[in-house]
Amino acid sequence: MIDSDGFRLNVGIIVSDGDDKVLWARRVGQDSWQFPQGGIKADEAPQEALFRELYEELGLEPACVEVVGCTRQWLKYTLPSRYVRKNCTPQCIGQKQMWFLLRMVGGEDSVCLDHDIKPEFDTWRWVHYWWPPREVIFFKRRVYWQALRELAPLLGPPVTSTTPKRPRPNRYRRTGRKRQGQKAAAAG
Repeated sequence: MIDSDGFRLNVGIIVSDGDDKVLWARRVGQDSWQFPQGGIKADEAPQEALFRELYEELGLEPACVEVVGCTRQWLKYTLPSRYVRKNCTPQCIGQKQMWFLLRMVGGEDSVCLDHDIKPEFDTWRWVHYWWPPREVIFFKRRVYWQALRELAPLLGPPVTSTTPKRPRPNRYRRTGRKRQGQKAAAAG
């Protein structure tokens, strides 16, 4: 369903391990990771869409999760023009999302990515709560930060907002070259 402003109504789903990890899923055939999400049909309430999408994308039944909370308002992102399908009517310019935070109460073996005929994801893993906004495609980052910031207090004790930093690649080690200063020291 697309609203009058061109935003597709959608639910975003953050599945937590109940501590400081969240379920992070990779889209089929891509090196693109994201939270599960999906459109809201015309006759659905957001929570109905949540459970339908949860089952379609992760194979999780409502009994496998506990709804911890949701964002107070819709969060929006606009698609870069190269991602807008110009030949569609009505034209979708972005997503308008209600974000839900869930706690997994069933076992990890409850996750079944190939439940649907056309799976969205081919693998998943647990990542630190604050990792996804750093890794998701650039135009979704602001919405991911907004949703995680708003929902973090619902998990109980504060989830630290710092994640372990990924080591920066060392271009000199990778190419076998040494820095000028290292060359001079080695020669002297």
